[in-house]
Amino acid sequence: MSLDSYRTLGRSGLRVSPFTLGTMTFGDDLGWGSSPEESANILAAYLDRGGNSVDTANIYTNGHSEKIIGDYFAARPGRRDRVVIGTKFFGNLYENDPNGGGPGRKAIVQQLENSLRRLQTDYVDIYWLHNFDPSTPVEETLRALDDQVCAGKIRYVGFSDVPAWATAEAATIARLRGWSPIVALQLQYSLLERTSEGELIPMAQSMGMGVLPWSPLHSGFLSGKYSSSTTGPVDTTRAGLVGGPSESDYVVIDALNAVAQEAGDTSAAVALAWVLGRPGITSALLGARRLDQLEANLHALEVTLADTQRATLDEVSAPKLNFPADNNKTLAPTLQFAGATIDGHTTRANPSLRASTTRY
Repeated sequence: MSLDSYRTLGRSGLRVSPFTLGTMTFGDDLGWGSSPEESANILAAYLDRGGNSVDTANIYTNGHSEKIIGDYFAARPGRRDRVVIGTKFFGNLYENDPNGGGPGRKAIVQQLENSLRRLQTDYVDIYWLHNFDPSTPVEETLRALDDQVCAGKIRYVGFSDVPAWATAEAATIARLRGWSPIVALQLQYSLLERTSEGELIPMAQSMGMGVLPWSPLHSGFLSGKYSSSTTGPVDTTRAGLVGGPSESDYVVIDALNAVAQEAGDTSAAVALAWVLGRPGITSALLGARRLDQLEANLHALEVTLADTQRATLDEVSAPKLNFPADNNKTLAPTLQFAGATIDGHTTRANPSLRASTTRY
């Protein structure tokens, strides 16, 4: 696999690379990101390898991330249309301004205009709702976004970090009203965070949405820097912000490190390859503060996990899902099919049927 092995994003005509370049680290304004020069080098290396999908947000480094991307493409006329640029709205950059952020019409219009100004473009390919506001009517948000699509300032609409029920409601309303559909989701997903398998990912698969996981290395916990045998602080700039792994995290981390050693690859590459191979995943968001980090993580495109290695990682990281996800997965087939083989899968026999031959 390579960055130019493009994948179709949900039920749309948009094609993106298997890794999307995440740019939350673009700009060192907060003390832990990349300088504008290093950010430009990372972006150039990603594009030179065939990558075509870049993700940012209005709130990343208070708008500096968008400006760095805008400056890069403004200096290279003709390249912008070859790239899928996504940015997010919701974050408020103006203290004490009640309409400076969120998903209301006034907020959407001004946030988009400011993002377009910083990106130095007249449209964004994907405009992502960055979070969930239960008080704003979803019809207001969807209609405002559809108006921007009709105006040519947005190509596609995506949702990030929104509950499954709210996303499904919005997608249904958009479909019934003939408004621009929700083509993709962003959500946290990794070997250390798999609870999206309960509701969000099945919903996306059923409703024709692509899935872009963020933090596939779980804030660096799966990068290979950590193990239960490591003593002393880990040398990572963000450690002070995100803390360290828990005792249960180390069970997964140690198993990952063992599989990586067996496979002859880095823990980070194996963790990323695992995410890319999961059902429903279209493109994983890949961030880097340094060029060498990007190059190392892109090696995941060359990793092929054996079935036994993938099974080991699946088992050790298996999540406890919210009701009724586990119940529907384990009990429902037994109740419905009573031991029959359906679509190549043999169900468990219903023990109550075996215990009695009486049928009433």
